[in-house]
Amino acid sequence: MARQKLAMGMAPVHPGEFVRTEILDELGLTIAKAAEILDVRAATLSDLVNEKASLSPEMAMRIELAFDVKAELLLRIQALYDSVTVRSRAGELNVRRYQPEQA
Repeated sequence: MARQKLAMGMAPVHPGEFVRTEILDELGLTIAKAAEILDVRAATLSDLVNEKASLSPEMAMRIELAFDVKAELLLRIQALYDSVTVRSRAGELNVRRYQPEQA
């Protein structure tokens, strides 16, 4: 899916991309080694860093505990990504605007 750009012209990154580039790549860690450190299945971490799964609050805390990257930062990245993604699909949602009844 093409990323929708924010008002400032930047597309939000998936938190998995952030974890991959800013943590794993920077530290020279494989997914298998990082998964061992985080005490999760390699497939679970792989799904996150390959942008096939969302970041859970628990995974964010595991990353904070292991790599000293604040869970709140990671969860804000996820929330921004989710917000822009769903906004790009807003036209597909069958929702009527609320109109108060006239008395």
